[in-house]
Amino acid sequence: MSLNKTPLAASLLVAAGLAALPATAASPATATFQVLITIQTACSVTAGAASNINLGTVSATAVNTTGSNTISVTCSKTTPYYIGLAPSAANGGTTTGSGAMSTADALAGNTDKVPYQLSSTPGPSGTPWGNTATSTSVGNGVAGTGTGNAQSLTVYATAPSANFTPDSYADTVTVNVNF
Repeated sequence: MSLNKTPLAASLLVAAGLAALPATAASPATATFQVLITIQTACSVTAGAASNINLGTVSATAVNTTGSNTISVTCSKTTPYYIGLAPSAANGGTTTGSGAMSTADALAGNTDKVPYQLSSTPGPSGTPWGNTATSTSVGNGVAGTGTGNAQSLTVYATAPSANFTPDSYADTVTVNVNF
């Protein structure tokens, strides 16, 4: 049998050959996957020597000696935070932001403690800044909302009287950022 004589046979051979070829798939083949991340709320605070409030050197007759400095808080974007300031309990500090400075070098026999008040606004009658803030309530602290960048907050301190034994006095304040 010759292919020239039977067109039907030739067509069948071509059809059979095409049927034997593998089926072609659409190109390209695709699939998907996800890239995932869970971002937790976070806050950090910077204080330390650069944040110290130095009320200076004053005479024993000085009243309402004030000073200020800043602390820096960085919290995740949109994270509400509440900052409390805790004067040292060892010197009689309270949750209302009232503290006392004791002698830094323990001058022989000097048991004086110089009281002070922390506040969020300036002056002797500034708004007290204490330590009753929680992760859900500002209490007597200061509130803010995180931006993802450092935010500076000013802390004020007032010593109502300097009528104490001449000496150097200091206290340590703990900054608590609740979020």
